[in-house]
Amino acid sequence: MRLCKAVFVAGVLVLAVFLFLLSVPGAAKVGEITVDHFERSLQPGELVVLRARASASLDRVEGTGLRRTMRFFQEANGAAWDGMLGIDLETKPGVYPVRVRGLTSDGRTLEAVISLSVKDKDFPTRKLTVQEAFVNPPADVLERIAREREKVSRIFGAITAEKYWSGAFILPVPGAVVSGFGTRSILNGQPRSPHGGADLRASEGTPIKAPNSGKVVLVENQYYSGNTVILDHGLGVYSLFAHLSRFDVQQGETVKTGEIVGYVGKTGRVTGPHLHWAVHVNRARIDPLSLIALTADVFRAFAPSRLISYSPQSTSDSKFPSRS
Repeated sequence: MRLCKAVFVAGVLVLAVFLFLLSVPGAAKVGEITVDHFERSLQPGELVVLRARASASLDRVEGTGLRRTMRFFQEANGAAWDGMLGIDLETKPGVYPVRVRGLTSDGRTLEAVISLSVKDKDFPTRKLTVQEAFVNPPADVLERIAREREKVSRIFGAITAEKYWSGAFILPVPGAVVSGFGTRSILNGQPRSPHGGADLRASEGTPIKAPNSGKVVLVENQYYSGNTVILDHGLGVYSLFAHLSRFDVQQGETVKTGEIVGYVGKTGRVTGPHLHWAVHVNRARIDPLSLIALTADVFRAFAPSRLISYSPQSTSDSKFPSRS
């Protein structure tokens, strides 16, 4: 009789602990996946870092949102999985669902859906005077322009399964931004596409360093961007460097963070020497400075600006999750 009573008491305690865990806001619950996200802001051109945790061991994590697919990678300590989602430059204000799925070691699928409320952003306008041929190209170069645009589009559309980059991204040149991401351009009095990168001040011949490790997937002269290098950092993250004076890499080779890929110039459609640095994340055009800030945030270079934690029963502000 005493044994039965002890078993009954133990069972009640286990049930009480289970019910308590279900009632704790933000706690990872049995059979569930918890997703955290943080960002500088939820606006066009910004990067969002997603972090997935689960009560069960995960073998793979993937996500979809903003009409894009994300590949997650496991942190070195195995405690969580991270993924990056870009809010493209042309994204309209609204509430967008993001679905994250994790495959457990025993074959189960765990899923969470969160919402990102994207706000509008006002970008400045710049007026430039360039050679007329770069505003209204002659007929004999239109085929070249279309071919080059298609080539770059195919590169950015491919998501490499391997992750080449590691740690925080760095500035490729030390100069300040002279024309920011998203700036609306008026060339020779005619409106043109918004600025899809950041222009960094640098004198001709300044070495351009790889902002992170990657594979060189393009080295060529293009009509608008002049001498151009594209690095594939893996998992859908790409860097494009334009208007170089000369190259210091060859297509197909790999580079490490800080290695020189070329030198600043004024080739292509420019008004003077500078570095144009563009970043694409899963086909979304984002501000390169957002990539620097967020990857530094993830790897604890400085305190995070904002982190929102989601669980099925609660939504709350929280501190950046421990990486221990």
